[in-house]
Amino acid sequence: MALSRLEKLQVWLFKAFMDALFALFRLFAPLRAGVSGKKLPPVGDPLLLLSATQLAKKIRRKEVSSVEVVQAYIDRIQEVNPLLNAVIKDRFDAALQEAAQVDKLIEEETGGEEVLEDRLPLLGVPLSVKESYALQGMPFTTGVISRRGVISTVDAPPVALLKRAGAIPLGVTNTSELCMWLESHNHLYGVTNNPYDLERIPGGSSGGEGSILGGAGAVIGVGSDIGGSIRMPCFFNGVFGHKTTPGVVSCENQYPPCSGRHGEYVSSGPMCRYAEDLLPMLKIMAGPNARMLSLNTKVDLKKLRFFTIPHDGGSPMTYPVSKELIEIQRKVVQHLEDDLGVKVQEVHLPELRYGFQIWDTYMGLPDKEGKPPQAFVELMGEPGRPAWPLWELLKWMVRRSEHTTPAIGLALLEMSHASKPSAFIIQQKEKLQKELEELLGTDGVFLYPSHPRVAPKHHHPLFRPFDFAYTGIINILGLPVTQCPLGLGEEGLPLGVQVGAGKLQDHLTLEVALYLEKTFGGWRDPGAK
Repeated sequence: MALSRLEKLQVWLFKAFMDALFALFRLFAPLRAGVSGKKLPPVGDPLLLLSATQLAKKIRRKEVSSVEVVQAYIDRIQEVNPLLNAVIKDRFDAALQEAAQVDKLIEEETGGEEVLEDRLPLLGVPLSVKESYALQGMPFTTGVISRRGVISTVDAPPVALLKRAGAIPLGVTNTSELCMWLESHNHLYGVTNNPYDLERIPGGSSGGEGSILGGAGAVIGVGSDIGGSIRMPCFFNGVFGHKTTPGVVSCENQYPPCSGRHGEYVSSGPMCRYAEDLLPMLKIMAGPNARMLSLNTKVDLKKLRFFTIPHDGGSPMTYPVSKELIEIQRKVVQHLEDDLGVKVQEVHLPELRYGFQIWDTYMGLPDKEGKPPQAFVELMGEPGRPAWPLWELLKWMVRRSEHTTPAIGLALLEMSHASKPSAFIIQQKEKLQKELEELLGTDGVFLYPSHPRVAPKHHHPLFRPFDFAYTGIINILGLPVTQCPLGLGEEGLPLGVQVGAGKLQDHLTLEVALYLEKTFGGWRDPGAK
């Protein structure tokens, strides 16, 4: 759909404004230590090339000890984390002690391998945890300097369930400040880098998870997603991630807590290097709510209906999807049609043009009792007084602010919000919701770009701030989505696609992920480029 003259003028003005901001940012931003020319070493230990499912089986069968596996991952983290800055606090000593206890348990088990698999499916497997999740004894700050020293005394429910299944946490990973930006950077822990190119972002807010997974310093991890915070890091780092249907996996004991109607849009879910780990992780993380999903139902891909949505229709708020991402999505379509004998229907939904406006509007809506979401300036200032965005901007210009540029920008944006939501935007969302629900039913799957481009360089998203609308719109629609890697592109950076389905049809997208991993090769070792 072609842009109108007014929209073309808006695009031109927006880009000119962003160019001016970029010049201002380069003038005032602090210089960053160079990483040009450096790259990750290749994976050397074959244990790091096995899925969590395979590792758990080998540990149960005593083919390898949990101590050996945990030590292999500790060694890899120590090798790559100085370059990535992904793991910001480790618990290596405790993890090795827990691994030794696992090995002792297996030696003493008399019920056999099947009993262990049923009761402790991830027994002895190392796990990384996003720092916004409560993990007992570990920092719980989401990169806010005023929360420095906050240590969690409990485990978030999904983490507790994974530990109960035998997983061993190795540490916590970096996030964006207050988990509200697509670059994992804060003034408490610094900047996290992309394992495929250290000068590029790993995404956010689960960027530390994505980075350490992509760098083979972890095999499974956990993320949360209210605008793409699982899917963008998984896309940029070439790994798998699943944004569950909201309400299935608990979001309790995470920071910031949900307010307003955020609970309808946020999802917690698994992140991993191998597609076969998504389903068992989701079963564990969902706990009793796993019964809401059809996770034990066998899926025949040949009986599904497939749709491809190539772009958002030309929104003036987002940049066009790059040629290589359009082409890789076409290749997915071609493989589906050739391998499965299905017909993939191309669909254009004009309401997607308003993806950012829909996300922004619904994020600001009050809950059923009429209580609005907690103001971002309050979160920035906790446990003290709310932050003053204009004052923080002035302090930033002289390098005295404790807050990042995106956090200050979001606080300023919050000040500009209209008191009453746009009726037109509400209408567009409701129309889009109805169209997709009717289109997908219980057997429909759609492909949609993860982002307009591959992983950008550090800080560049500041000048393309609304590109996350490609992921954010799906949060507001409440649909499950699996992010799938599709090999490397022209610059040696990961390509990928979002695979979505109707509400509670998570099992469909997880099955497609297995197919795409087999077809396109899944995760690639960044050190082997």
